[in-house]
Amino acid sequence: MKVLQINTVCGYGSTGKIMVGLSDVMSKHKIENMMIYGYLNAPDGYNTYKMGSKIDRYIHLLNTYALDNHCFSSKLETKKMIKIIEDFKPDIVHLHNLHGYYLNIKVLFDYLKKTNIKIVWTLHDCWAFTGHCAHFDFIKCEKWKEGCSYCPQKKEYPSSFLKDNSKRNYKRKKELFTSVIDKLSIVTPSEWLKEIVEQSFLAEANIKVINNGINLEIFKYSNNTKVLKQDSLKNKFIILGVSNVWNDKKGYDVFNTLYDRLNRNEYEIILVGVSKEDKGKFNEGIITIDRTNNQEELANIYSLADVFVNPTLEDNFPTVNIESQACGTPVITFDTGGSGENISEDTGLIIEKGNIMQLIDAIYFIKNNPDFYTREKCRENSKKYDFKIKYQEYMNLYRSLME
Repeated sequence: MKVLQINTVCGYGSTGKIMVGLSDVMSKHKIENMMIYGYLNAPDGYNTYKMGSKIDRYIHLLNTYALDNHCFSSKLETKKMIKIIEDFKPDIVHLHNLHGYYLNIKVLFDYLKKTNIKIVWTLHDCWAFTGHCAHFDFIKCEKWKEGCSYCPQKKEYPSSFLKDNSKRNYKRKKELFTSVIDKLSIVTPSEWLKEIVEQSFLAEANIKVINNGINLEIFKYSNNTKVLKQDSLKNKFIILGVSNVWNDKKGYDVFNTLYDRLNRNEYEIILVGVSKEDKGKFNEGIITIDRTNNQEELANIYSLADVFVNPTLEDNFPTVNIESQACGTPVITFDTGGSGENISEDTGLIIEKGNIMQLIDAIYFIKNNPDFYTREKCRENSKKYDFKIKYQEYMNLYRSLME
């Protein structure tokens, strides 16, 4: 069996790390594999191919910004990629994020339609079945069910500042993606997204849930709290928030409200992933930390906290919730997408989206019931999401397709 993966990046970000993790497991199982990507650099020691050039990406960006033709540019570069696929001769092509200014989906799917290659597509968002956007939950748009047009998120990623091509894009995507529906297996990280896909034009595909996993050897409880060890934190109940970006959809203003309403002598708020540009969004009394790529350091910060608050207003299956539990810290999250699916009744609370009073009550409840929301229970629940288990589920899927 030979498997080829395609994603925007390789080894970087959540999707890039998932792709490399799968490659590692395949190599251990003696499965020949290859990774194709479009941006940044891949880690050494892997069989990879980087698509495109800076000029091609700029042209693709321009096509998107002006004409809303995202993923219908990069025609020549995608034809070059097809030659790489033909030389490798995979039995399975595993798709991840195709959006990202590097690939032409018409060229790719016209080719896949003519082959006997099985297709696995992990949907990390909703872009595959909309005419433009990657997420629509925040604005409660349901045009994707029947056919997109007059997109209310035209200026959202992948941004178009002139033309709205969402109606045509929707029709083209539907035609291309359903043309391979008989050999297409879709993987969603959450039950929520599976239910969404079952309402889309991809409903006839084989749809399976494989949750995102984490490395439990890295994310574990640590009493090494040198990071942020301050006298001001002693005897305080620490509320933690972690995000790569802090915007409206991540509910950043929720923490300002918490700071204003909670007793500052009893509670401390720490936020991770706050850029210099975003620091001004938050009250000066909130402790903000830049984004860290050091996962051990991040595990230390999770371990320091008493509760992890994830006020996301648009999400699929955030692994930060699992990371927190793996470090022994209970989670409070809004009932958004699949955000609550990895929380059990004794490892956190799921509350009504945007309800600040419920959030404050939940913080009080967890603070006053430390014997119920224990580090041991949180850690035990996180074991279900060990990345080794999740990657093995992918191996099982590959084998079932070959059978």
